[in-house]
Amino acid sequence: MLNRFYGAFDTERRSGACDGSDYRTPFQIDRDRVLHTPTFRRLQNKTQVFWSGEYDFYRTRLTHSLEVAQIGKSISYWLKSQSDGPLGDDFFIDPDLVEAICLSHDLGHPPFGHAGERTLNHLMRGHGGFEGNAQTLRLLSERIFSAKRSGMDPTRAFLDGVLKYKSLWTELGNQPEHHFIYDEQHAYLDWAMGGNDFPLELTPGKTRDQFKSIECQVMDWADDTAYSLNDLSDSVRAGFLNIEKIEAWAEKHDEPAGEATPLGDLMAAIRRKRVDPFVGKRIGKYIQSTRLETDVNFLSASTNRYRYRLAIDETVKAESRLFKRLAFEVVFLSPQLKQLEHKGSRMLRQLWEVLGERYISQQRIDGQDFQLLPADTAAEIAAAPDEATRARLVCDFLAGMTDGYAARTYKRLFSPDFGSIGDLVG
Repeated sequence: MLNRFYGAFDTERRSGACDGSDYRTPFQIDRDRVLHTPTFRRLQNKTQVFWSGEYDFYRTRLTHSLEVAQIGKSISYWLKSQSDGPLGDDFFIDPDLVEAICLSHDLGHPPFGHAGERTLNHLMRGHGGFEGNAQTLRLLSERIFSAKRSGMDPTRAFLDGVLKYKSLWTELGNQPEHHFIYDEQHAYLDWAMGGNDFPLELTPGKTRDQFKSIECQVMDWADDTAYSLNDLSDSVRAGFLNIEKIEAWAEKHDEPAGEATPLGDLMAAIRRKRVDPFVGKRIGKYIQSTRLETDVNFLSASTNRYRYRLAIDETVKAESRLFKRLAFEVVFLSPQLKQLEHKGSRMLRQLWEVLGERYISQQRIDGQDFQLLPADTAAEIAAAPDEATRARLVCDFLAGMTDGYAARTYKRLFSPDFGSIGDLVG
């Protein structure tokens, strides 16, 4: 079906390659290239809230990404279905494009959740930092799909859709903690913006980060929806969130928790053992809280992706923020999870120290050249032109690890009684 919402500007690939002979749309190709990569499959063993592999029913980065993709596509269908909106049968936000963006939004996250992300950013502070969204951009544009590690050649609409943050590391100054892309990714940002400079009012940081394509906004709200609702379900199942803790938290923060309030509804669902149906209904509510508003900016004349912004009912946004605060303060800050985060962080630090000494500083360890990395990875690092590039490649390797692979590698290097012939092929 012809879709006038997108033009050649949106479907162009950076290489200039044409998809004309393929039976799929350019955005279906983007989605398929992501879906069939080892990088995507590794998300099944990366932490969402609780360590992957702990129990079968907990969400991992993979199941979270699948849920975000489902919610994102549903938002696309909902917006198209509105008779009083600007969309129609031949003018709509492409659900395949939204799915591709949602499936990809966490590709760059390292093992051990946000603790792993913060650790790698600290370790890379002398070499341009580390950020999950920037790493996703690096994977899509340079590392995955192609055997030559030249990236998957994404369309402009897809690449722009994963750009939640549009500020460079050095633009934010003093080694920022998060929400940046790497300095060397400036060319990709420039291409995504069609060579247009940001106007002066879009200053680096939060102001510029709010400038997102409509598909990126849909992904962002789908991610918020999944994070604020689905993670509650896991927290209840794991015993981290119960009625007593919710009541204590509500009293401490003077939040209403009676009948017909969000917290009251959650506690009623826990009492009835109906948390999953509660979450499902709320997801539907969050999807239907969205509508499109027109916007005028420096790209709105070039693409419909910047001609509209996603408006969300303020009551629903407030409820989402409430549930996120509850999960963060009661679950994420609990000593049990913080102890696991500390353990994951320590493993990454020690792996970095050993690999950094061997491959970044290129020192002999105890007078020997131990081969600690796979041959192709070691060869690529050895051919790198400078220390910063070597550090980025070592960081790529660590960030690409699953939780389980990182733990096994750590034990293989540091635990005297770990390791066997069977383990060597694992």
